[in-house]
Amino acid sequence: MRNADIIIAGGGLAGSLAGSVLGRAGFKVVLIDPHPTYPEDFRCEKLDGRQIRVLQKTGLATPLMRSMTHDRHAWVARFGRLVEKRPSDQYGIRYGDLVNAVRAQIPAEVEFVNAKATNVTTGAELQRVRLSNGKELDSRLVILANGLNIGLRRELGMTRQVVSECHSISIGFDIAPLGARGFAFPALTYYSERVSDRAALLTLFPIGAAMRGNLFVYRDMQDPWLRQMRASPREVLFELMPGLRKLTGDFEIREPIKIRPVDLYVTDGHRQPGIVLVGDAFATSCPAAGTGAYKVLTDVERLCNVHIPRWFATPGMGAEKIATFYDDNIKRACDTYSVEKAFFLRSLCMDPGIAWRIRRRARFVARLGVGALRATLDGLSAASLPGSATPAQSQAPESRASVDSNKPEGSAATVTRAA
Repeated sequence: MRNADIIIAGGGLAGSLAGSVLGRAGFKVVLIDPHPTYPEDFRCEKLDGRQIRVLQKTGLATPLMRSMTHDRHAWVARFGRLVEKRPSDQYGIRYGDLVNAVRAQIPAEVEFVNAKATNVTTGAELQRVRLSNGKELDSRLVILANGLNIGLRRELGMTRQVVSECHSISIGFDIAPLGARGFAFPALTYYSERVSDRAALLTLFPIGAAMRGNLFVYRDMQDPWLRQMRASPREVLFELMPGLRKLTGDFEIREPIKIRPVDLYVTDGHRQPGIVLVGDAFATSCPAAGTGAYKVLTDVERLCNVHIPRWFATPGMGAEKIATFYDDNIKRACDTYSVEKAFFLRSLCMDPGIAWRIRRRARFVARLGVGALRATLDGLSAASLPGSATPAQSQAPESRASVDSNKPEGSAATVTRAA
Protein backbone atom coordinates (compact mmCIF):
# COMPACT_ATOMS: atom_id res chain seq x y z
CA MET A 1 0.00 0.00 0.00
CA ARG A 2 1.29 3.44 -0.88
CA ASN A 3 2.05 5.86 1.94
CA ALA A 4 0.91 8.81 -0.17
CA ASP A 5 -0.34 9.97 -3.53
CA ILE A 6 2.53 12.45 -3.77
CA ILE A 7 5.86 12.79 -1.96
CA ILE A 8 7.52 16.20 -2.11
CA ALA A 9 11.28 16.17 -1.49
CA GLY A 10 12.27 19.65 -0.35
CA GLY A 11 10.35 22.17 1.73
CA GLY A 12 11.57 25.53 0.45
CA LEU A 13 9.27 27.89 -1.44
CA ALA A 14 8.49 25.51 -4.31
CA GLY A 15 8.00 22.41 -2.17
CA SER A 16 5.99 24.10 0.59
CA LEU A 17 3.78 25.89 -1.92
CA ALA A 18 3.14 22.63 -3.78
CA GLY A 19 2.32 20.89 -0.49
CA SER A 20 -0.22 23.57 0.38
CA VAL A 21 -1.93 23.62 -3.02
CA LEU A 22 -2.08 19.82 -3.39
CA GLY A 23 -3.14 19.26 0.21
CA ARG A 24 -6.01 21.70 -0.22
CA ALA A 25 -7.00 19.88 -3.41
CA GLY A 26 -7.45 16.64 -1.44
CA PHE A 27 -4.33 14.73 -2.44
CA LYS A 28 -2.59 12.62 0.18
CA VAL A 29 0.76 14.39 0.44
CA VAL A 30 3.99 13.82 2.37
CA LEU A 31 6.40 16.77 2.55
CA ILE A 32 10.02 15.92 3.41
CA ASP A 33 12.46 18.53 4.69
CA PRO A 34 15.18 18.56 7.38
CA HIS A 35 13.99 21.89 8.84
CA PRO A 36 10.78 21.87 10.94
CA THR A 37 10.94 25.68 10.77
CA TYR A 38 12.61 27.01 7.66
CA PRO A 39 15.82 28.89 8.60
CA GLU A 40 16.99 32.30 7.47
CA ASP A 41 18.28 32.12 3.90
CA PHE A 42 19.35 34.82 1.44
CA ARG A 43 17.15 34.25 -1.58
CA CYS A 44 14.07 35.96 -2.98
CA GLU A 45 13.19 38.90 -0.71
CA LYS A 46 10.31 40.52 -2.57
CA LEU A 47 7.51 39.75 -4.99
CA ASP A 48 6.20 42.08 -7.67
CA GLY A 49 2.70 42.44 -9.05
CA ARG A 50 3.10 39.85 -11.78
CA GLN A 51 4.37 37.29 -9.28
CA ILE A 52 1.49 38.10 -6.93
CA ARG A 53 -0.95 37.48 -9.79
CA VAL A 54 0.50 34.00 -10.31
CA LEU A 55 0.35 33.43 -6.55
CA GLN A 56 -3.34 34.35 -6.61
CA LYS A 57 -3.97 31.35 -8.86
CA THR A 58 -2.80 29.10 -6.03
CA GLY A 59 -5.34 30.58 -3.61
CA LEU A 60 -2.62 31.67 -1.19
CA ALA A 61 -1.98 35.30 -2.12
CA THR A 62 -4.34 36.89 0.41
CA PRO A 63 -3.02 35.17 3.56
CA LEU A 64 0.62 35.48 2.45
CA MET A 65 0.38 39.18 1.65
CA ARG A 66 -0.49 39.84 5.29
CA SER A 67 3.11 38.93 6.09
CA MET A 68 4.58 41.21 3.42
CA THR A 69 5.41 44.92 3.28
CA HIS A 70 3.98 46.83 0.30
CA ASP A 71 6.25 49.71 -0.72
CA ARG A 72 3.44 51.45 -2.73
CA HIS A 73 5.77 53.95 -4.43
CA ALA A 74 9.34 53.72 -5.69
CA TRP A 75 11.98 56.14 -6.89
CA VAL A 76 14.16 55.30 -9.90
CA ALA A 77 17.56 56.96 -10.22
CA ARG A 78 20.85 56.94 -12.09
CA PHE A 79 23.94 59.18 -12.15
CA GLY A 80 22.76 60.73 -8.89
CA ARG A 81 19.64 61.98 -10.65
CA LEU A 82 16.09 61.12 -9.74
CA VAL A 83 14.58 59.83 -12.97
CA GLU A 84 11.10 58.88 -11.89
CA LYS A 85 8.72 58.48 -8.98
CA ARG A 86 6.20 55.80 -9.79
CA PRO A 87 3.55 53.64 -8.17
CA SER A 88 4.99 50.29 -7.10
CA ASP A 89 3.45 46.87 -6.64
CA GLN A 90 6.38 45.23 -4.84
CA TYR A 91 6.00 43.35 -1.57
CA GLY A 92 9.02 42.74 0.67
CA ILE A 93 9.50 39.68 2.86
CA ARG A 94 12.59 37.71 3.89
CA TYR A 95 12.82 34.31 2.26
CA GLY A 96 12.66 32.26 5.46
CA ASP A 97 9.60 34.22 6.60
CA LEU A 98 7.97 33.67 3.21
CA VAL A 99 8.51 29.92 3.31
CA ASN A 100 7.22 29.68 6.89
CA ALA A 101 4.17 31.78 5.95
CA VAL A 102 3.47 29.32 3.12
CA ARG A 103 3.92 26.39 5.49
CA ALA A 104 1.36 27.92 7.85
CA GLN A 105 -1.20 27.48 5.05
CA ILE A 106 -0.49 23.76 4.56
CA PRO A 107 -3.50 21.68 5.65
CA ALA A 108 -3.10 19.45 8.70
CA GLU A 109 -3.76 16.41 6.49
CA VAL A 110 -0.39 16.91 4.78
CA GLU A 111 2.22 14.85 6.64
CA PHE A 112 5.51 16.61 7.36
CA VAL A 113 8.56 14.37 7.77
CA ASN A 114 11.61 15.97 9.39
CA ALA A 115 14.35 14.24 7.38
CA LYS A 116 16.23 14.28 4.09
CA ALA A 117 15.41 12.21 1.04
CA THR A 118 18.58 10.23 0.36
CA ASN A 119 17.48 7.94 -2.46
CA VAL A 120 14.63 7.77 -4.97
CA THR A 121 13.61 4.77 -7.07
CA THR A 122 11.12 5.56 -9.81
CA GLY A 123 8.86 3.69 -12.18
CA ALA A 124 5.69 4.00 -14.22
CA GLU A 125 3.49 2.90 -11.28
CA LEU A 126 5.31 3.19 -7.95
CA GLN A 127 7.97 5.49 -6.53
CA ARG A 128 10.03 4.72 -3.42
CA VAL A 129 11.88 7.32 -1.35
CA ARG A 130 14.48 6.36 1.26
CA LEU A 131 14.96 8.86 4.11
CA SER A 132 17.94 9.85 6.22
CA ASN A 133 16.18 8.34 9.27
CA GLY A 134 16.21 4.90 7.60
CA LYS A 135 12.52 4.81 6.68
CA GLU A 136 11.11 4.25 3.21
CA LEU A 137 7.97 5.79 1.73
CA ASP A 138 6.02 4.85 -1.38
CA SER A 139 3.91 7.09 -3.59
CA ARG A 140 2.49 7.39 -7.06
CA LEU A 141 4.42 10.61 -7.83
CA VAL A 142 7.53 12.34 -6.48
CA ILE A 143 8.03 16.09 -6.79
CA LEU A 144 11.71 16.99 -6.54
CA ALA A 145 11.88 20.51 -5.08
CA ASN A 146 15.22 20.37 -3.29
CA GLY A 147 16.74 23.37 -5.03
CA LEU A 148 20.49 23.33 -5.62
CA ASN A 149 21.07 19.91 -4.01
CA ILE A 150 22.15 17.73 -6.92
CA GLY A 151 22.70 14.41 -5.10
CA LEU A 152 19.30 12.86 -5.88
CA ARG A 153 19.41 14.03 -9.49
CA ARG A 154 22.79 12.38 -10.00
CA GLU A 155 21.50 9.09 -8.59
CA LEU A 156 18.63 9.26 -11.07
CA GLY A 157 21.04 9.77 -13.98
CA MET A 158 20.20 13.46 -14.43
CA THR A 159 22.96 15.90 -15.30
CA ARG A 160 23.39 19.61 -14.85
CA GLN A 161 24.23 21.76 -17.87
CA VAL A 162 25.86 25.01 -16.75
CA VAL A 163 24.72 27.81 -19.06
CA SER A 164 26.63 30.61 -17.31
CA GLU A 165 28.95 30.02 -14.36
CA CYS A 166 28.77 32.68 -11.64
CA HIS A 167 26.44 34.65 -13.87
CA SER A 168 25.77 37.21 -11.14
CA ILE A 169 26.35 37.79 -7.44
CA SER A 170 23.66 39.02 -5.05
CA ILE A 171 24.61 41.02 -1.96
CA GLY A 172 22.06 41.60 0.79
CA PHE A 173 22.11 43.91 3.81
CA ASP A 174 19.98 46.22 5.94
CA ILE A 175 20.60 49.96 5.97
CA ALA A 176 19.63 52.65 8.49
CA PRO A 177 19.84 56.45 8.06
CA LEU A 178 22.36 58.49 10.04
CA GLY A 179 21.15 61.77 11.47
CA ALA A 180 17.57 61.30 10.28
CA ARG A 181 14.47 59.42 11.41
CA GLY A 182 13.96 57.77 8.04
CA PHE A 183 14.66 57.90 4.32
CA ALA A 184 12.89 60.33 1.99
CA PHE A 185 12.03 57.54 -0.44
CA PRO A 186 9.60 54.66 0.22
CA ALA A 187 11.73 52.43 -2.05
CA LEU A 188 14.58 53.14 -4.46
CA THR A 189 16.10 51.47 -7.50
CA TYR A 190 19.51 52.88 -8.39
CA TYR A 191 21.16 51.72 -11.62
CA SER A 192 24.89 51.32 -12.13
CA GLU A 193 26.78 54.36 -13.39
CA ARG A 194 29.73 52.86 -15.31
CA VAL A 195 30.19 49.74 -17.41
CA SER A 196 33.57 49.17 -15.74
CA ASP A 197 31.85 48.76 -12.35
CA ARG A 198 30.45 45.36 -13.43
CA ALA A 199 27.23 46.07 -11.54
CA ALA A 200 23.55 45.94 -12.43
CA LEU A 201 21.58 47.81 -9.80
CA LEU A 202 20.87 48.44 -6.15
CA THR A 203 17.34 48.12 -4.89
CA LEU A 204 16.29 49.48 -1.48
CA PHE A 205 12.88 48.43 -0.17
CA PRO A 206 11.08 48.06 3.15
CA ILE A 207 10.60 44.81 5.03
CA GLY A 208 8.66 45.61 8.15
CA ALA A 209 10.46 48.46 9.93
CA ALA A 210 13.78 47.75 8.18
CA MET A 211 15.09 49.11 4.88
CA ARG A 212 16.58 46.21 2.94
CA GLY A 213 19.26 46.51 0.29
CA ASN A 214 19.91 44.07 -2.56
CA LEU A 215 22.94 44.83 -4.75
CA PHE A 216 23.57 42.81 -7.91
CA VAL A 217 27.01 42.65 -9.52
CA TYR A 218 28.80 40.67 -12.22
CA ARG A 219 32.11 39.58 -10.76
CA ASP A 220 34.15 36.50 -9.96
CA MET A 221 33.88 35.12 -6.42
CA GLN A 222 37.67 35.54 -6.06
CA ASP A 223 37.48 39.25 -6.91
CA PRO A 224 39.16 41.31 -4.12
CA TRP A 225 36.28 43.77 -4.45
CA LEU A 226 34.04 41.32 -2.57
CA ARG A 227 36.45 41.23 0.36
CA GLN A 228 36.45 45.03 0.40
CA MET A 229 32.66 44.99 0.32
CA ARG A 230 32.59 42.78 3.42
CA ALA A 231 35.16 44.90 5.24
CA SER A 232 33.89 48.40 4.39
CA PRO A 233 30.48 48.02 2.75
CA ARG A 234 29.26 51.61 2.96
CA GLU A 235 32.45 53.10 1.58
CA VAL A 236 32.62 50.56 -1.25
CA LEU A 237 28.97 51.12 -2.11
CA PHE A 238 29.37 54.91 -2.30
CA GLU A 239 32.48 54.45 -4.44
CA LEU A 240 30.55 52.10 -6.74
CA MET A 241 27.61 54.52 -7.05
CA PRO A 242 28.94 58.04 -6.37
CA GLY A 243 25.57 59.72 -6.91
CA LEU A 244 23.72 57.51 -4.46
CA ARG A 245 24.37 59.63 -1.38
CA LYS A 246 22.48 62.58 -2.94
CA LEU A 247 19.28 60.57 -2.70
CA THR A 248 19.79 58.49 0.41
CA GLY A 249 21.75 60.82 2.65
CA ASP A 250 24.31 59.17 4.89
CA PHE A 251 23.51 55.74 6.26
CA GLU A 252 25.05 52.74 7.94
CA ILE A 253 25.03 49.18 6.64
CA ARG A 254 24.15 46.70 9.32
CA GLU A 255 25.63 43.23 9.62
CA PRO A 256 25.45 40.53 8.54
CA ILE A 257 26.13 41.04 4.85
CA LYS A 258 25.03 38.12 2.70
CA ILE A 259 26.81 37.29 -0.57
CA ARG A 260 25.37 34.67 -2.91
CA PRO A 261 26.74 33.72 -6.34
CA VAL A 262 24.37 32.26 -8.93
CA ASP A 263 25.21 29.80 -11.69
CA LEU A 264 22.67 29.56 -14.47
CA TYR A 265 22.05 25.89 -15.22
CA VAL A 266 19.41 23.54 -16.56
CA THR A 267 18.88 19.86 -15.83
CA ASP A 268 19.11 17.20 -18.54
CA GLY A 269 17.82 13.64 -18.40
CA HIS A 270 14.79 14.83 -16.43
CA ARG A 271 12.06 13.20 -18.54
CA GLN A 272 11.60 10.14 -16.38
CA PRO A 273 8.54 8.26 -15.10
CA GLY A 274 7.13 9.03 -11.70
CA ILE A 275 9.21 12.11 -10.84
CA VAL A 276 8.94 15.79 -11.78
CA LEU A 277 11.32 18.68 -11.04
CA VAL A 278 10.20 22.21 -10.08
CA GLY A 279 11.97 25.47 -9.30
CA ASP A 280 15.75 25.48 -8.96
CA ALA A 281 15.81 21.69 -9.02
CA PHE A 282 15.04 22.00 -12.74
CA ALA A 283 16.75 25.28 -13.68
CA THR A 284 18.08 28.39 -12.00
CA SER A 285 17.48 32.04 -12.85
CA CYS A 286 19.34 35.31 -12.26
CA PRO A 287 18.16 37.31 -9.21
CA ALA A 288 19.29 40.56 -10.82
CA ALA A 289 16.71 40.02 -13.56
CA GLY A 290 13.98 39.55 -10.97
CA THR A 291 12.55 36.40 -12.55
CA GLY A 292 13.37 33.75 -9.93
CA ALA A 293 10.16 33.81 -7.92
CA TYR A 294 8.12 34.21 -11.11
CA LYS A 295 9.63 31.00 -12.48
CA VAL A 296 9.09 29.06 -9.23
CA LEU A 297 5.51 30.25 -8.84
CA THR A 298 4.72 29.47 -12.48
CA ASP A 299 6.18 25.97 -12.13
CA VAL A 300 4.12 25.18 -9.05
CA GLU A 301 0.90 26.76 -10.33
CA ARG A 302 0.97 24.90 -13.67
CA LEU A 303 2.03 21.61 -12.10
CA CYS A 304 -0.47 21.60 -9.24
CA ASN A 305 -3.45 23.30 -10.85
CA VAL A 306 -3.23 21.80 -14.33
CA HIS A 307 -1.04 18.74 -14.79
CA ILE A 308 -1.24 16.69 -11.60
CA PRO A 309 -5.09 16.59 -11.63
CA ARG A 310 -4.91 15.33 -15.24
CA TRP A 311 -2.22 12.75 -14.42
CA PHE A 312 -4.18 11.30 -11.52
CA ALA A 313 -7.33 10.99 -13.62
CA THR A 314 -5.87 7.93 -15.39
CA PRO A 315 -3.67 5.01 -14.26
CA GLY A 316 0.12 5.08 -14.39
CA MET A 317 2.73 7.80 -14.15
CA GLY A 318 4.85 7.19 -17.23
CA ALA A 319 7.42 9.53 -18.73
CA GLU A 320 4.94 10.62 -21.40
CA LYS A 321 2.71 12.07 -18.70
CA ILE A 322 5.56 13.85 -16.96
CA ALA A 323 6.67 15.35 -20.28
CA THR A 324 3.44 17.33 -20.59
CA PHE A 325 4.57 19.55 -17.71
CA TYR A 326 7.96 20.32 -19.27
CA ASP A 327 6.22 20.97 -22.60
CA ASP A 328 3.60 23.27 -21.07
CA ASN A 329 3.54 26.42 -23.22
CA ILE A 330 3.23 28.78 -20.26
CA LYS A 331 6.07 27.11 -18.37
CA ARG A 332 8.31 27.06 -21.45
CA ALA A 333 7.64 30.73 -22.16
CA CYS A 334 8.47 31.59 -18.56
CA ASP A 335 11.72 29.58 -18.63
CA THR A 336 12.78 31.17 -21.92
CA TYR A 337 11.95 34.67 -20.73
CA SER A 338 13.94 34.09 -17.53
CA VAL A 339 17.10 33.10 -19.42
CA GLU A 340 16.75 35.80 -22.06
CA LYS A 341 16.30 38.54 -19.49
CA ALA A 342 19.31 37.34 -17.48
CA PHE A 343 21.63 37.68 -20.48
CA PHE A 344 20.01 40.88 -21.75
CA LEU A 345 20.48 42.64 -18.41
CA ARG A 346 24.10 41.52 -18.12
CA SER A 347 24.88 42.85 -21.61
CA LEU A 348 22.95 46.05 -20.96
CA CYS A 349 25.04 46.71 -17.86
CA MET A 350 28.46 45.54 -19.05
CA ASP A 351 28.78 45.36 -22.83
CA PRO A 352 31.01 48.24 -24.05
CA GLY A 353 29.86 47.96 -27.68
CA ILE A 354 28.32 50.95 -29.43
CA ALA A 355 24.94 49.24 -29.83
CA TRP A 356 24.66 48.62 -26.11
CA ARG A 357 25.87 52.15 -25.30
CA ILE A 358 23.06 53.49 -27.46
CA ARG A 359 20.57 51.23 -25.72
CA ARG A 360 21.69 52.39 -22.29
CA ARG A 361 21.40 56.03 -23.27
CA ALA A 362 18.03 55.50 -24.94
CA ARG A 363 16.61 53.75 -21.89
CA PHE A 364 17.87 56.53 -19.62
CA VAL A 365 16.32 59.23 -21.81
CA ALA A 366 13.08 57.25 -22.08
CA ARG A 367 12.86 56.93 -18.30
CA LEU A 368 13.46 60.65 -17.94
CA GLY A 369 10.62 61.31 -20.36
CA VAL A 370 8.26 58.94 -18.58
CA GLY A 371 9.19 60.44 -15.23
CA ALA A 372 8.57 63.99 -16.47
CA LEU A 373 5.22 63.00 -17.97
CA ARG A 374 4.17 61.22 -14.79
CA ALA A 375 5.13 64.23 -12.68
CA THR A 376 3.10 66.53 -14.97
CA LEU A 377 0.04 64.28 -14.84
CA ASP A 378 0.32 63.94 -11.07
CA GLY A 379 0.50 67.71 -10.81
CA LEU A 380 -2.58 68.17 -12.97
CA SER A 381 -4.43 65.53 -11.00
CA ALA A 382 -3.54 67.18 -7.70
CA ALA A 383 -4.60 70.60 -9.02
CA SER A 384 -8.02 69.24 -9.96
CA LEU A 385 -8.80 67.99 -6.45
CA PRO A 386 -11.22 70.05 -4.30
CA GLY A 387 -9.31 72.63 -2.31
CA SER A 388 -6.26 72.48 -4.58
CA ALA A 389 -4.73 75.72 -5.76
CA THR A 390 -5.38 76.68 -9.37
CA PRO A 391 -2.40 77.78 -11.47
CA ALA A 392 -3.45 81.43 -10.95
CA GLN A 393 -3.69 80.95 -7.20
CA SER A 394 -0.21 79.41 -7.17
CA GLN A 395 1.42 82.57 -8.53
CA ALA A 396 3.26 85.10 -6.40
CA PRO A 397 0.94 87.27 -4.28
CA GLU A 398 1.42 90.42 -6.33
CA SER A 399 0.67 88.66 -9.61
CA ARG A 400 -2.31 86.83 -8.16
CA ALA A 401 -3.82 90.11 -6.95
CA SER A 402 -4.02 91.46 -10.48
CA VAL A 403 -5.64 88.28 -11.74
CA ASP A 404 -8.15 88.18 -8.90
CA SER A 405 -9.21 91.77 -9.60
CA ASN A 406 -10.40 90.79 -13.07
CA LYS A 407 -12.40 87.63 -12.26
CA PRO A 408 -13.91 86.05 -9.16
CA GLU A 409 -12.21 83.31 -7.14
CA GLY A 410 -13.07 79.80 -7.58
CA SER A 411 -13.28 79.80 -11.17
CA ALA A 412 15.74 40.56 -24.78
CA ALA A 413 20.97 37.99 -26.18
CA THR A 414 18.61 35.08 -26.55
CA VAL A 415 19.56 31.73 -25.03
CA THR A 416 17.15 28.83 -25.36
CA ARG A 417 17.25 25.10 -24.86
CA ALA A 418 15.24 22.11 -25.84
CA ALA A 419 13.22 20.95 -22.84
